[in-house]
Amino acid sequence: MAFKFPGFDFLNLDSQLSEDEILVRRTARAFVEDNVIPIIEECFREGRFPRELMPLMGELGFFGANLQGYGCAGMSNVEYGLVMQELERGDSGLRSFASVQSGLVMYPIFTFGSDEQKRNWLPALAAGEKIGCFGLTEPGFGSNPGGMTTRARRAGDEYVLNGEKMWITSGSIADIAVIWAKLDGEHQDGADDQNSGERVRGFLVETNRSGFSAHEIHGKWSLRASVTSSLVLQDVRVPAANLLPGTAGLKSPLMCLNQARYGISWGAIGAAADCYNTALQYAGARKQFRGQPIASHQLIQQKLVWMATEIAKAQLLALHVGRLKDAGKAAHQHISMAKRNNVWMALETARMARDILGANGVTEDFPIMRHMMNLESVKTYEGTHDIHTLILGQQLTGIAAF
Repeated sequence: MAFKFPGFDFLNLDSQLSEDEILVRRTARAFVEDNVIPIIEECFREGRFPRELMPLMGELGFFGANLQGYGCAGMSNVEYGLVMQELERGDSGLRSFASVQSGLVMYPIFTFGSDEQKRNWLPALAAGEKIGCFGLTEPGFGSNPGGMTTRARRAGDEYVLNGEKMWITSGSIADIAVIWAKLDGEHQDGADDQNSGERVRGFLVETNRSGFSAHEIHGKWSLRASVTSSLVLQDVRVPAANLLPGTAGLKSPLMCLNQARYGISWGAIGAAADCYNTALQYAGARKQFRGQPIASHQLIQQKLVWMATEIAKAQLLALHVGRLKDAGKAAHQHISMAKRNNVWMALETARMARDILGANGVTEDFPIMRHMMNLESVKTYEGTHDIHTLILGQQLTGIAAF
């Protein structure tokens, strides 16, 4: 059972949005209502990514939405955030796909790529005709990307890549992979040195190249409507022209992660709002003790008040960071705070909402358990909750505790 979503705007946040921003949100919300909600529980149950939605998402401008030119919609960062919010209200897996396509594939090509790379890839990626993935995380290195063991060796007018990547969204359905590797073949045992991060460069690797293989990860209890894969590169040769020329060390992939984290900070609000709305409407309809709706009980109201308050605060945080981003003033610590807080808030909201629904909350008749399981992954990827705590701690104290 899915209750119709009326929106959530306790603090009259719409008064702070432009007509264009409201129109973008309305368009994304209608897309989710008409195309995602009817199929998403089945997709989650079957572990199937709804690839059939890609053309329409491309037509609506959801991919690379905040990039300019090359077939991209040229939205503001706030408009892009509102799209991510609505997509994740549908499902975290769908928002994850859009975040990777936009922030982790199109953004690095747009920011670090050559004119030819931009012309060749961005229009097709924006239209949803091509799919990309982002290869940074490795089996042995997640929170410490600087420890990566993937290597790129120059061989004439080519580069030869060797390594493995893990937990890669869209990896086994992608046409192009943005692979991060350290130049030269030094420190193959994984040992790091002071300058190893400076040797990190990005490469565009077509997934049909010899030596490249991707294997879908099965058995997930989270993000089941999303494709997650491992990548293996065994002497994969790419032309020197496939190097992203603007990449300069580890800061380049971290810039990409900031784009994705920003979208996540908005997306988590959508999942939380869906859980809250489900709990609110259920509590008004469910009757216990003298035939009264459970919404009349103090403990239920306390939970609803907590959820509403935290969602409203998360909206303000996301909107302010979005305004800063549009003004060119958003720093990585601002995005870390938004990602950390809003995902934590969404997961706690899902748990409270499940509690209100009792046993019904664990069934697929309601979206809460699906959101909760998805959010466990969202809390982990693009920087875990604890890593963002340390990022903020370093900013506050000037001391790195990594």
